[in-house]
Amino acid sequence: MTVPGRRSSTFIQLLRSGFTDPSAAARLLDSAALSAVRTDPVLLDALGATADPDLALRGLVRLAEAQPEDERPAFLATLVSAKPLRDRLLGVLGASEALADHLARHPSDWRALLTYETSADLHPGLAEFERGLAPAEDPVALRVAYRRCLLSIAARDVCGTIDVAETAAELADLATATLRAALRIASAAAPEDAAACRLAVIAMGKCGGNELNYVSDVDVIFVGDAAHGTDEGKALQAATRLASHLMRICSETTVEGSIWPVDANLRPEGRNGPLVRTLSSHMAYYQRWAKTWEFQALLKARAVAGDPELGAQYVEAITPLVWQAAERENFVADVQKMRRRVVDNIPAAQVDRELKLGPGGLRDVEFAVQLLQLVHGRSDASLHSGTTLDALHALAAGGYVGRTDAAQLGDAYRFLRAMEHRIQLYRLRRTHLVPEDEADLRRLGRSMGLRTEPVAELTKAWKRHASVVRRLHEKLFYRPLLDAVAQLAPGEIRLSPRAAGQRLEALGYADPAAALRHLEALASGVTRKAAIQRTLLPVLLGWFADSADPDAGLLNFRKVSDALGKTPWYLRLLRDEGAAAENLARVLSAGRLAPDLLLRAPEAVALLGDPEGLQPRSHEALEQEVLAAVGRADSAEAGVSAARGVRRRELFRTTAADIIASYGTEDRPATEDHGALVDRVGDAVSDLTAATVAGALRAAVSAQWGDTLPTRFAIIGMGRFGGHELGYGSDADVLFVHEPREGVDEQEAAKAAQAVIAEMRRLLQLPTADPPLLIDADLRPEGRSGPLVRTLSSYAAYYKRWSLVWESQALLRAEPVAGDEDLGRRFIELVDPLRYPMEGLGEDAVREIRRLKARMESERLPRGADPALHTKLGRGGLSDVEWTVQLIQMRHAWAEPGLRTTRTRRALSAARAAGLLPTEEAQILDEAWVLATRVRNAVMLVRGRAGDTFPSDSRELAAVSRYLGYGPGKAGEMLDDYRRTTRRARAVVEDLFYGA
Repeated sequence: MTVPGRRSSTFIQLLRSGFTDPSAAARLLDSAALSAVRTDPVLLDALGATADPDLALRGLVRLAEAQPEDERPAFLATLVSAKPLRDRLLGVLGASEALADHLARHPSDWRALLTYETSADLHPGLAEFERGLAPAEDPVALRVAYRRCLLSIAARDVCGTIDVAETAAELADLATATLRAALRIASAAAPEDAAACRLAVIAMGKCGGNELNYVSDVDVIFVGDAAHGTDEGKALQAATRLASHLMRICSETTVEGSIWPVDANLRPEGRNGPLVRTLSSHMAYYQRWAKTWEFQALLKARAVAGDPELGAQYVEAITPLVWQAAERENFVADVQKMRRRVVDNIPAAQVDRELKLGPGGLRDVEFAVQLLQLVHGRSDASLHSGTTLDALHALAAGGYVGRTDAAQLGDAYRFLRAMEHRIQLYRLRRTHLVPEDEADLRRLGRSMGLRTEPVAELTKAWKRHASVVRRLHEKLFYRPLLDAVAQLAPGEIRLSPRAAGQRLEALGYADPAAALRHLEALASGVTRKAAIQRTLLPVLLGWFADSADPDAGLLNFRKVSDALGKTPWYLRLLRDEGAAAENLARVLSAGRLAPDLLLRAPEAVALLGDPEGLQPRSHEALEQEVLAAVGRADSAEAGVSAARGVRRRELFRTTAADIIASYGTEDRPATEDHGALVDRVGDAVSDLTAATVAGALRAAVSAQWGDTLPTRFAIIGMGRFGGHELGYGSDADVLFVHEPREGVDEQEAAKAAQAVIAEMRRLLQLPTADPPLLIDADLRPEGRSGPLVRTLSSYAAYYKRWSLVWESQALLRAEPVAGDEDLGRRFIELVDPLRYPMEGLGEDAVREIRRLKARMESERLPRGADPALHTKLGRGGLSDVEWTVQLIQMRHAWAEPGLRTTRTRRALSAARAAGLLPTEEAQILDEAWVLATRVRNAVMLVRGRAGDTFPSDSRELAAVSRYLGYGPGKAGEMLDDYRRTTRRARAVVEDLFYGA
């Protein structure tokens, strides 16, 4: 704005005080109404402290002008001299145009702000509001009295005398007093109706929850009954007339405006249902017809007006129904769906400004809190508050919500509610949209105490709090544990010792007494840890029971909990993060291997709560971590110990992912593609083994030679290791190759290579509770009789002169896994012509391979083993499929590049694609190989030690059956399916391998 001439000191002072239109402000200060105080600096400072100094000054001038001339001086003198009054009155005038209008119409109402000076008067209760409304005998007078009371609440609010929760509670008290006054007026207008019936008014929503806004529909439900000697039908008609009149008194617009709409649409059948029902009619509806959302709404039901006895009976009757609602089918999903529907119905142009209903808004907090209340409140009466912040505090105190999460959610809720209050207070209009106008945003920001850059600071704080709300809403509202808890019967949530024992026995726990001792150790006491365990355990017990060994699952959970008992994140992870609790339950009850690994590295529990935590890591990442750990170690032993630590954690990651994918969850069905699962396990274990071997090699070399060994050294993976098909209990078949560095004597180089191998073996065989990692070099030239390590030229000479057909077959799986990359590559170039011979195999070589296979079947199958159930050497097992595939490779890989792979399934697929065997036969072989591999992995997972046959122990056999996807009691069906699958595979092998 342009000001003629030199800027006056007043003009500059007004700008500094926060006025946006100093010229208009100067004119108002010069008005006759303020002539007595226009030069008083106290007034200017007080105006500058308001949310909108321009608005406050305009309101003050109007109020002063409205004072009788003989009273104006006293009014202004009091204003200037009494700081509490000045702050309250100007604070209201600077925040609310609507209340300024009210004061201009009722200029003596400013005196309402003089009546509370003692601390006892700062928080008036329901009785004081009732006294304030008592003189009102008609709707117009009630509106005036209501605004007068509202003025006092707003004054305390904008001055910070009361916080946002206390403001909301006082607004609810004022609404309660107003409903009572309206019913009193309606009854006075129709005394015959009042005498004929009993009528109770039940507050719902924010009024029922003692957390009302400045402007909001007041949701109610009416309950009627006959007075003594009155027919019920006539009594309900009379009650309906009274209720309708009450609604009109509050809702209709008069010369003094309206108070707020009274909304009775939460009643049974909504708008289509009768306005007033008897208590028995209400109960009949709720017990038979009510939907999930209606019980959620009843959580806030509170009797506020009318017949107190009838109101109390209603609340007492519906309360059990509220806390049984979570037992309804699809309860959690229904509540979640309802929240999504609310968001979907927001107009696109408003969704980013919607403070109440939008993502990150108040409804996100309220729905999350209510859902948690309804699920857990069935067994915990401390959660039965209808007030959001009180309920949130109780949820945190009970361990159902993390304290940090609850604090952040509470802070955000208070901030958003304060924004909502100040937006509505301006014009006393029902709105939840953040304004777009700069001036409105400036006033709003200043009213929230943001004075430096009000608009920017407000926007930043609002977005930050909304982001917190949305994040925590997603975390709490869609918590998988909720649905599981909701599905428990009421008696299963908080178990007495006797009830717990009965339930444990019914769930299949073999030793209920021992299980009870574990429960007592985990959940007894008053600590927060025990409270969270009491929330988790009823659900975990069911998940453990879904396994073949519930007792082991519970015992392992106690061990892990004891190991991590003082770790603050552990129970929080299980309660809050994704499917962590269910994943842990599956892993701990699936056998010995995974729990043993976890108990040696309990911090690995964190992997179960990370969506990416169960994804296998790449070979490069594993090797880099292992080598770095070895490099930091003070000794070779410490280096290999560090490498073992990585292996332990990564083995747990792999076993956990395997178990969870095999068992599946309600949200994630078991993996259908078992072949992909087997490949993932094979890759993960093989990569981890390669990284561990590389670490042991680095430790062995560094201990004696530092960074450089006198000879180049490479390790070649063979068998399942080279084929990326290692199982949990597989040995690592290898060949060692070296090549002296320039200027190094060959004997010295050979001696160094031998020493490295000896040191590697020593380091890898140091005592440990981890699954063993055995290096087997028996596939080397001359087998156990030959040297452990050869030079590349020695290998070349041997293979050229002495190589047998079985050695060429073994080299089909050769792949470098550690050491000198160039030497490993040249070794592969050396052996390629042997394993992929030009023009394929001659008939003599084919006969020799068949003879060796037959001899192996007759000599190496353990005595007493059932040939139909031995996964490696039995009929249609791993050996049958692998030898068949390898024979195809040796005969045809020279002409079919796709067959030049170390992996069995990949070679089988390539053979099918090349037309070397029919698709059906390829599928039969693949299915048998995958199944046999899964059985071997299952045996190791269940027993904690490797095995090629099905367990004889019935519980272990049942656990293998569950891993393979069979339900309880289906172990026999599993064995029949295995026999059938491998029998079909053997028929294909007879045809393809033996040429039968």
